[in-house]
Amino acid sequence: MIRDQHFKQSHFPSDEHEFISCTFSQCSFAGLDLSAFVFDDCEFTGCDFSMCKVDKTVFVNIRFEDCKLLGIDFGKCSKYIFSVAFRKCILNYSVFQKINLRKTAFIQCVIHEAFFDDADLTQASFDGSDLEGTRFEHCNFSGCDFRTALGFIIFPSLNKLKGARFSYPGVLGLLSDAGIVVE
Repeated sequence: MIRDQHFKQSHFPSDEHEFISCTFSQCSFAGLDLSAFVFDDCEFTGCDFSMCKVDKTVFVNIRFEDCKLLGIDFGKCSKYIFSVAFRKCILNYSVFQKINLRKTAFIQCVIHEAFFDDADLTQASFDGSDLEGTRFEHCNFSGCDFRTALGFIIFPSLNKLKGARFSYPGVLGLLSDAGIVVE
């Protein structure tokens, strides 16, 4: 176990599997197998997690800022405890399947061509995030904030939207499957 350490501009020390209250700056995790690793109360800034394997990985109270997290299947992470926040991150091609994302913040992120399926996004926020090409199916968006999100298309027939917040023109992304024309 490693506690209260700061890692900067280095490759990840993959011989250790548990990190508590650590910070990582400009570290590369790209392509690593992080399966069954534990990250508790850690902060990642400017790190690259592209194509990491995260089967049963534990993320508790984790903050990602300015990170690249391409093609990660977060649905394979430990579902017992999963608590993350993203700020100015790139999450293209990632998968969030059957995962609890209640109150998760996706702030000013680029989330292109990602897939959210059967995810609980109750009171989550996509503040200033670009969701172009991202698919949402069977998600709970109760109280979710899309007011400043861009490029999303959400089919109301496939998702729960009660109490979700939208603004114009973003709200037009809810009308895609209705076959109507808005002029």
